Amino acid sequence: MKKQKHFLLFSVLLVLVSCTKERIYTPISAQTDIIKRIHTLSDSEKKDWHLKDIELDTIPGISLQRAYDSLLVNKKGKEVIVAVLDTKLDIHHEDLKDQLWVNKDEIPNNNIDDDNNGYVDDIHGWNFLGNTKKEDLLYQKYSCLRIVEKYEPYFKGKQKKSLTTNDSLLFVKYNDAREAFNRRIKYKKSDFAYADMLLKSLADREKALLAYFPKGKYNLSDLDSLKKVHPKNKELQRDILIRSNFMKWGYTQEFMDLNKSDVIAKYGKMLNPLYNERDIVGDNSYDLEDAFYGNAVLFGDVPFRHSIGVSGLLGATRNNKTGINGISNHIKIMPVVMVASGDEHDKDVALAIRYAVDNGAQIINMSWGKNFSLHSDWVKDAMKYAESKDVLLVTAAGNDSSDNDVKNVYPDDNDNGKEYLSNFISVGATGFDVNDNLKTSFSNFGKENVDLYAPGTSLYTTATKNAYKSGRGTSYASPIVAGVAALVKSYYPSLTAVQIKRVLLESGVSYDIDVNIGSRKKKKLVPFSTLSKSGKIVNAYNALLMAEKISKTN
Repeated sequence: MKKQKHFLLFSVLLVLVSCTKERIYTPISAQTDIIKRIHTLSDSEKKDWHLKDIELDTIPGISLQRAYDSLLVNKKGKEVIVAVLDTKLDIHHEDLKDQLWVNKDEIPNNNIDDDNNGYVDDIHGWNFLGNTKKEDLLYQKYSCLRIVEKYEPYFKGKQKKSLTTNDSLLFVKYNDAREAFNRRIKYKKSDFAYADMLLKSLADREKALLAYFPKGKYNLSDLDSLKKVHPKNKELQRDILIRSNFMKWGYTQEFMDLNKSDVIAKYGKMLNPLYNERDIVGDNSYDLEDAFYGNAVLFGDVPFRHSIGVSGLLGATRNNKTGINGISNHIKIMPVVMVASGDEHDKDVALAIRYAVDNGAQIINMSWGKNFSLHSDWVKDAMKYAESKDVLLVTAAGNDSSDNDVKNVYPDDNDNGKEYLSNFISVGATGFDVNDNLKTSFSNFGKENVDLYAPGTSLYTTATKNAYKSGRGTSYASPIVAGVAALVKSYYPSLTAVQIKRVLLESGVSYDIDVNIGSRKKKKLVPFSTLSKSGKIVNAYNALLMAEKISKTN
């Protein structure tokens, strides 16, 4: 009898093992019984909602944790270098310091170009906005001004009908740039007024609250308690509400002062024809061959802290019981600095792409964009160079709530209506509500010029000085897609950039619902599937399933 029991038990275990080995994983889809849900996220979900699964959690994330729990158990991946072309980065952050790319051919701090790549002591990356004195270019001109400056002497006073065909195209570009420049000048008065209003509002609230907190020290809980003690004091209730919101939004005195300084600089430098934007860098901005400028200082006390949030979502150390989890621990981040306040210089963009490619980056994330480009040919050539070296380019679609099929957003892979790159992905942003707000209100869209969507609002990520905070933007959706691409490349290294792009676009999750591309008051509902080339949201689980199939046919 015991033998029979043991035999039956062994048989059951054998069947279970057999089923486990031959388990068939099916792709994730947004089923009709779980779509159209509005979510109130818990505190824990707020930190990683973008990694959730639509089937298991009813949250339209990228199913990353599901992928780790089922598809990647006991699997080993390979290192993937992802270049982050952005602002300076806090390379000492507790959740990023172990994820940095290291140039093993360079000896640190010896002031020698050991690897002969033209960039001295580039241990972790390069800063194209610095100089040998370790000064930084903080403000750059808007591209519309650059175009006006170049073509004003030639086109001023001329009519389109008197020009050649080629000159007519440049004339249209010049006029569009001049109109954009004039619009920005008109914003000057309102921007100054808003900056002053914020500063005054903060000062007034702090002064009013001194009567209750003489030392000026209090937190949100203290303000909430005070609110309950004086429910009928309407003026105090208003002060508490405004001060609480400022604290929640991070509107500190430092933030307000930086905001005012930024407004002053915007109109004193970014829109000033007399401002020499290359004075600090010291290069010849019209000569692409003058390429070896900048420095190796990637971290410093500058007021632009964009790259830190981007890099955290992409590659913060996973499972270290600290902060957040990035997409993969196999990602090595290569910071390349070329973003300041204003518009990126096309020369810096082109050289940054080439630097990343030449130093081993397999994926490049570019979480920025602009509506005008003076030397788009330089950038196109650099992106074609990346394509020739099998490097995937991922970029943000933009945050203007506009149609990229109608309005130019650079960088792009469109040349007079034709797609000229096979390695380029433009990313829009989605939210966590599966309803007509699935596309975020700010995200750009475009059936032809936006490829894919990813979570892009209320994203908890790294901030400077070992801090963490929430942010939003297509600039945050982009590194999520770049991270999934790196995840696929890590476990399926034989796949090319073109194949990985195909995997991400085709394996995403479709949502058969209408979403709003208008305003809150004046809605305009269209099918979500019409807002991008794929009509989908990136999904790590599905991408790995598809990559497995493709890898077997390679």
